[in-house]
Amino acid sequence: MDYNWISSRFAGKALMEGPGIPSTRWFDATLLPKQEISQPDTLKAMVVMGHGVNTITRMPEAIRGIEKLDLLVVCDPYPTAWSVVSERKNGIYLLPACTSFEMNGSRTASNRSLQWGEKITEPVFESKNDYNTIYMLARKLGFADQMFKNIKAENGDVSAEDILREINRGGWSTGYCGQSPERLKAHMRNQHKFDLVTLRAPKDDPEVGGEYYGLPWPCWGTPEMRHPGTPILYNTDLPVSEGGGTFRARFGVERIVTRKVIENGQEVERQEHDNLLAEGSYSAGSDIKDGYPEFTLGVLKKLGWGKDLTAPEMEVIQRVNPNNPDLVSWATDLSGGIQRVAIAHGCAPYGNAKARMIAWNLPDPIPAHREVIYTSRPDLVAKYPTLQDAQQFRVPNIGFTVQKAAVDRGIVKQFPLILTSGRFVDYEGGGEESRSNKWLAELKQHMYVEINPADASERGVKDGDWVWVTGAENSSRARMKALVTERVGKGVAWMPYHFAGWFQGVDLRGKYPRGADPIVLGESVNSLTTYGFDPATGMQEPKATLCQIKLA
Repeated sequence: MDYNWISSRFAGKALMEGPGIPSTRWFDATLLPKQEISQPDTLKAMVVMGHGVNTITRMPEAIRGIEKLDLLVVCDPYPTAWSVVSERKNGIYLLPACTSFEMNGSRTASNRSLQWGEKITEPVFESKNDYNTIYMLARKLGFADQMFKNIKAENGDVSAEDILREINRGGWSTGYCGQSPERLKAHMRNQHKFDLVTLRAPKDDPEVGGEYYGLPWPCWGTPEMRHPGTPILYNTDLPVSEGGGTFRARFGVERIVTRKVIENGQEVERQEHDNLLAEGSYSAGSDIKDGYPEFTLGVLKKLGWGKDLTAPEMEVIQRVNPNNPDLVSWATDLSGGIQRVAIAHGCAPYGNAKARMIAWNLPDPIPAHREVIYTSRPDLVAKYPTLQDAQQFRVPNIGFTVQKAAVDRGIVKQFPLILTSGRFVDYEGGGEESRSNKWLAELKQHMYVEINPADASERGVKDGDWVWVTGAENSSRARMKALVTERVGKGVAWMPYHFAGWFQGVDLRGKYPRGADPIVLGESVNSLTTYGFDPATGMQEPKATLCQIKLA
């Protein structure tokens, strides 16, 4: 899409290129005064696709955010808790999305491998796949012609193959560029040929020879280059062309550090230049037997490798940066030529550096202990405070203020138990889909809190009793069953986060569209979780807060 056209849609260049609002903070961007939000106005409308409101902390405030929005659109195969958790009646729309079984397309797993999925049944009712929904939205907002100029859409039906090809054309920096639809489909046809341990196909196979199953990214270069994928990151025992790699030279070639040294009996400051590139370490078959920076056209020229680029590749590189093509890098070269030439010489396109143990551009370059916002040890806060308040992701992060207030008010006296949360194997994510499956629903029929026998005895709680769990913010409370177990230590309580459909003791089943309610409903642990956000990523704090438990 045209850069200047996209820029015209924003209030300014800084807003467009700066961090946006993460899903953990959307309701703060809705509820806070406009002057506290680093954008022209508060958040007014939201389209939610495949995301559960019960997976985000501070649900009572999220509910207030839902009610303040001008518009909420929920696109999902299931109505989800978005549709029932608030009292909102108008300006909320539920769009039925079809499942992955009702659409074609690539799917990426957490091991970085891809598969091509074929549609095995037509979408039911009026449901649409995500591609077509995005296309309809883009048409309504007036930029479908730009967004889909390389993607075929016939009668509103978007080509899944073209979407992956578009990702391939732009995914150079992650190595999401070599996995074409044709290559993935060949893997599906030839699944029986891949070794179950190494995940590699025999090198002499005409279709998938030498490739790793699913072409795990990084899969460098164009699909025509036929990189086999990278099953294990940073493996210097293999050539880069065979799936090997080095540590990225992501942070430059050196770091200038001011250190205090003793000279002539006096303490003075001296600047030292720390080499960030690898020393004596390189991938198998590398023409460079030492560390090296990220590859650009300029670097290729200095090495005498620029002549290895083809004329069509050079033409694309010139178009990327007509004024200074030497600055075009392996990550911005849309021809794939710089990656191809670097790998032909046994080098990783992103350079060869040392592993970074000191993250100097993060708030704590070396991990430091900081007490959680709602700590069970307020006596440690003075020594190990959380970070100072700051504006992050367009909204204020006031963790320091919240922590200080919790200590000053003696919150731990009212809520003496540490509350943490997590997953179990029977349900997935927010649980709307898995709790609607009758075979899975049978396995876990009630939301529960795990409590240590000593804590349960102090409160007169027996295994299977209904209890109230109260939280440290928003006068929050949740009703669920107690699981008395030594799996948690004394002073600690644990809950799964896969439940929704109850809120503060109220069963919301009657608010779901008829026949669309999950089989199992329950309270969400995130109705009790509290403030706390990572300054670098905006990630919430769902694992550490305080609570109290009593018989219901």
